[in-house]
Amino acid sequence: MKLIIQIPCFNEEASLAETLSCLPRSVAGFDAVEWLVVDDGSTDGTVEVARKGGVDHIVQFPFNRGLAKAFVAGIERALEEGADVIVNTDADNQYDASDIPALVQPILERRAELVVGSRPIRTIDHFSPTKKLLQRLGSWVVRFTSGADVADAPSGFRALSREAAMRLHIFDSYTYTLESVIQAGRSGLKIVSVPIRVNGETRPSRLVRSIPRYVFRSSISILRSVFIYRPGLTFFLLGLVPFAVGFFLSVRWLVLYFEGTQRTHIPSLILAAIMMIAAFLCWLCALLGEINGINRKLLEDVRYGLRRNRFGGSGRIGSRNGGDSQ
Repeated sequence: MKLIIQIPCFNEEASLAETLSCLPRSVAGFDAVEWLVVDDGSTDGTVEVARKGGVDHIVQFPFNRGLAKAFVAGIERALEEGADVIVNTDADNQYDASDIPALVQPILERRAELVVGSRPIRTIDHFSPTKKLLQRLGSWVVRFTSGADVADAPSGFRALSREAAMRLHIFDSYTYTLESVIQAGRSGLKIVSVPIRVNGETRPSRLVRSIPRYVFRSSISILRSVFIYRPGLTFFLLGLVPFAVGFFLSVRWLVLYFEGTQRTHIPSLILAAIMMIAAFLCWLCALLGEINGINRKLLEDVRYGLRRNRFGGSGRIGSRNGGDSQ
């Protein structure tokens, strides 16, 4: 049994050494624990710090490609190296590494295939009220879209079984956190949350360079996830608004017409027709979205099959049928 702890990095020379010093080299239930660093085009001494710190595997990008791409590249390399479980953590030592055994325990016990560490958001002083609000909003969207009861969906401290890693698909270029949970939930993977602890802030967040930018990019990520993974329900609910307005205006026009009003109220009738057409278009998009969702699931199954052939089975734990022996 092999556990690989991966760390996406971008110019983390100042904090990486401390992060590595806190990582375990042995975890109960595993024969080997290895470290993997994904260098996302760093221009400082991140790679040298990683090598001096005893990192087993290093993936290097020639230029910065973003956190989501780095996360996916780390997952791919961990699968190639034969990981049965993959833990993702941050290079700024935000998460308490001593909670890694608790993070992987649900996977070892076959209770989950994806485990998300739930931070004590309300008590984290360096989180602004806006960031806390977006954390709650993001977690609600994930629960609505995936059907998984995840308390802290934006948390990057998480563990994946080999099965979950091979079924992972990330389209968002900004962050992997929300979409990975949604995609796992829609694929039928078992997801649980476990409470974790956090360390003090060592540097400002790279994702939250400014509150307006963070709000905009996070909102785009949330909307994209909703429209991709729950198009039917989302467009149906959107269509209810113009339908309600159009229905009300239509009934109002009919009442006025049969009461013998002296005015034609043609503008109201035109607006009612426009609203009804808008509702019909939304519901047509809902139907097309559901049909497209079927194609997306088929493509995901095809890619999963290709990954099984490439990486060799589902690992010894975490697969749906109890795991394949290797």
